[in-house]
Amino acid sequence: MEYKDYYKIMGVDRKATPEEIKRAYRKLARKYHPDVSKEANAEAKFKELGEAYEVLKDPKKRAAYDQIGQNWRDGQPFTPPPDWQREFDFGKGSAGGRPAGFSDFFEALFGGGFTPGQEGVFYRGFHAQGEDQQARIAIDLEDAYLGGVRMITLNMPEIDAQGRITSNKRTLNIKIPRGIRAGQRIRLAGQGMPGVHGGQSGDLYLEVEFSPHRYFHAKGRDIYMELPVTPWEAALGATVSVPTLGGKVDVKIPAGSQSGTQLRLKGRGLPAATPGDQFITLKIVTPPANSEPAKDLYQKMANVMPMNPRADMGIK
Repeated sequence: MEYKDYYKIMGVDRKATPEEIKRAYRKLARKYHPDVSKEANAEAKFKELGEAYEVLKDPKKRAAYDQIGQNWRDGQPFTPPPDWQREFDFGKGSAGGRPAGFSDFFEALFGGGFTPGQEGVFYRGFHAQGEDQQARIAIDLEDAYLGGVRMITLNMPEIDAQGRITSNKRTLNIKIPRGIRAGQRIRLAGQGMPGVHGGQSGDLYLEVEFSPHRYFHAKGRDIYMELPVTPWEAALGATVSVPTLGGKVDVKIPAGSQSGTQLRLKGRGLPAATPGDQFITLKIVTPPANSEPAKDLYQKMANVMPMNPRADMGIK
């Protein structure tokens, strides 16, 4: 008989975690399931996959397989080592005591029969959990600040009665957690791909991003905005009304402020155990000189307060 590389069959690395092996099995089981697959030799591949998973999912059998696998490569003639100990007994569940759906290679390693119903061997009556699905949704910053429920419509893949993957629109009511940040995900249990033959449906994960806002943008839990101020508000100081996600607040502009001066409103960002802050960057907006009095005033300012803002650059 030939040695079988179960890792190669599963498409995983020899250092793969149990969860990675489980995910790989679910994906390939759906691909080669004889009741829905159009792949060539789907039934044979499905049985081979079930055999590989039966070994790699079990820590004890996997360790034993890894021990003998150090000396063989896939497809090479295989004979179990003379001192090989068969410590695995599946019971007498198949005709003649021969493992149903398992190869001679498997029997040589683990022996015994097989009790029908163990995961990953027979395709009749087989149940597989549906794959998890990913999607992105754009929400308003106000939704993240306040939380709540929102209705969304997504184009999601589904499996029809013939096993074909189709795309259908689905409308879902989702709960937006208060304080959720961009890049975080909302999990909708059971809203992913349906399972095979009554298997449990997968989950739907919605990755959150923020829609463009007229005033704000977020970095983590902090909120940033640019605040226009007049030259006299910046020069003399003033108290002005500033928008925040929680409503308007009064902010004191320090006298002598310049464009680019940054002010901080503590705790006015997205809510959390430690709330984010809101940062305000001042932007001085110069009134237009669109009348003779306005031009005269600007000329007077130039005479009374002469300055060269480019002096540090060595130019006039």
